[in-house]
Amino acid sequence: MQRKKNNESDPAGEGFIHNLAIDAVIFGFHDNQLKVLLMQYSKTGYVVLPGGFVKQDENLDDAAMRVATQRTGLTNIFLEQFHVFGDVARFDPEPFKAIMKANGANPEPQHWLLKRFISIGYYALVDFTKVTPTPDKLFDSCGWYDLDKLPALIQDHAQIIRTALTTLRNRLDDQLIGFNLLPAEFTMGNLQSLYETILGKPLLRPAFQRKMLAIGILQRLNKKYSGGAHKAPYLYKFISK
Repeated sequence: MQRKKNNESDPAGEGFIHNLAIDAVIFGFHDNQLKVLLMQYSKTGYVVLPGGFVKQDENLDDAAMRVATQRTGLTNIFLEQFHVFGDVARFDPEPFKAIMKANGANPEPQHWLLKRFISIGYYALVDFTKVTPTPDKLFDSCGWYDLDKLPALIQDHAQIIRTALTTLRNRLDDQLIGFNLLPAEFTMGNLQSLYETILGKPLLRPAFQRKMLAIGILQRLNKKYSGGAHKAPYLYKFISK
């Protein structure tokens, strides 16, 4: 009974909140690279963001975490809700008809998945080397794509990514600790490289250092990094909130 209740292919969508979806923009950072996780539907070639639906007895944030965990294998992800996408222009049932038919279904016009959906956007930033991209049975692939080499995406998913990236850049100072992308102790250069990769532009070192120290989220350690440079840089760590 429980399996039937939460079966997305059920024409009536029993067990789910209708007309409401979640799209997760999962950015991956590592070694001065920034990517986004995308999925490709089998037999159609449609490329989409990881997404899902909210169960009747499920909190919205829990549903977003479930979607992100299913696709990444990570259980401790800093997720942030960033926008609601509800323009009438995003409604187009034809791709979903094609996807369902390609997988052996012949949906009726009143199928709940063919109705208009409003989508809640969440974004995350993770170390992509720690992720195991995992598709489900409807997808051929789930993997990382460079932001400047994105394929054609379904509906308004390209706009969702752009909005998520803008939000990430605007909120980076406030959310940096939560992303947990740096080692416990790091140099100011490590931090600047992270910022430059996400912002997509170089930053002046003195101005960046003054800004980061003024924010009040860093603690300079007594010991210095034992590198090969003539003046070994100080190590820093985040101050726990």
